[in-house]
Amino acid sequence: MSDPGLRARPPRALRHVAGIDDLRRIAQRRLPRMVFDYIDGAAGDEATARRNRAGFDRWSLKPDVLVDLSRRDTAVILFGQRAALPIVIGPTGLNGAYWARGDLCLARAAATVGVPFVMSTAATVRLDDLVAVAGPQRWFQLYMLKDRGLAASLLDRVAQAGFDVLQLTVDTAVSARRLRDVRNGFTLPFRWSLANLIDTARRPRWAWQMLATGTPTLRLFAEVIGEVPRGSTITEVMQQQISESMTWADLQWLRDHWKGSLVLKGITDPAQVRRARAAGVDGVVVSNHGGRQLDGAGATIEALPAVVEAAAGELTVLIDSGFRHGADVAKAIALGADAVQLGRPTLFGLAAAGQAGAEHALRLLGDDFGRCMALCGATNPRGLRGRVVPSDPFPDRGLLP
Repeated sequence: MSDPGLRARPPRALRHVAGIDDLRRIAQRRLPRMVFDYIDGAAGDEATARRNRAGFDRWSLKPDVLVDLSRRDTAVILFGQRAALPIVIGPTGLNGAYWARGDLCLARAAATVGVPFVMSTAATVRLDDLVAVAGPQRWFQLYMLKDRGLAASLLDRVAQAGFDVLQLTVDTAVSARRLRDVRNGFTLPFRWSLANLIDTARRPRWAWQMLATGTPTLRLFAEVIGEVPRGSTITEVMQQQISESMTWADLQWLRDHWKGSLVLKGITDPAQVRRARAAGVDGVVVSNHGGRQLDGAGATIEALPAVVEAAAGELTVLIDSGFRHGADVAKAIALGADAVQLGRPTLFGLAAAGQAGAEHALRLLGDDFGRCMALCGATNPRGLRGRVVPSDPFPDRGLLP
């Protein structure tokens, strides 16, 4: 690979971590159940989350041989900036519950490896604190607030802080019902039942971290609206402030107010892509929120080819939801995506070992992606385009009479 940040050796505690699933297991051991389930869980019966993973099996990479692979580069250009990998740390909320000052850890990890980091509106750190440690590739994710004046004020602060890409999340106008959170009583601030206290007592390292740094709160929200929001579940807390009335007609207001690159996150339909193009949007994220919103929706990798076709080369196409391996990333790039946004993989790394764990997650995926790219006969990500075919839907049919 071309970037030295991708070749750094992991800390001793992570030397035997071979993949994202290993980081997930460490995170599960370290976190109280209510916190781990907030990362790991999804909406409803979690059918869409499972389908996200199953969707990758419907595509097979096409290897190539006898290709000069002596000079390879995994870097891509995203909105005019070079990223060492076609990978972005996507926006995730409540990161301070997984590791002390988790947002800062993720931002530093992205800067070290050389990929963009997307700060969430639901961050648990102040905007100025994150800017102080973030690298040059700072993106911001916006939940459109009910109060348009507060939204405009937030956007002005974000622009002045040097963020040049804005992602508007468009699939959360109504909050999902996440059954694990309901069963665990996961709230802001934390609601301590006897079961939660006993479970937390079994994770003393996590408990001491939280005691030392304080209970995580939505600090950025508090800065904007002037108070710390509270609710019976995390989704209820968010829903108190998110607009339920924003439409395509209102998108023009945001386009006029934001002068940087504008991306819509939560797009899955070609018709939506065409409307985004007409509205002057610069990119889309093919996303179903990791299965955390509409349970029963299709996998994002299933929707990707039609979205790429509708984008017609005029929009940057990103994708998230369900990615766990470098081969998953390679399949998305082969199908036309410009980059992949990560949610759970870097959160598992963060929960396992803080900044070092998040960096290790990026390097594991980056290394795997680079190997897949090379074995497909590509010397750069763009060379992967078309190196994928639909998998045989009947893999055992040769055994049938």
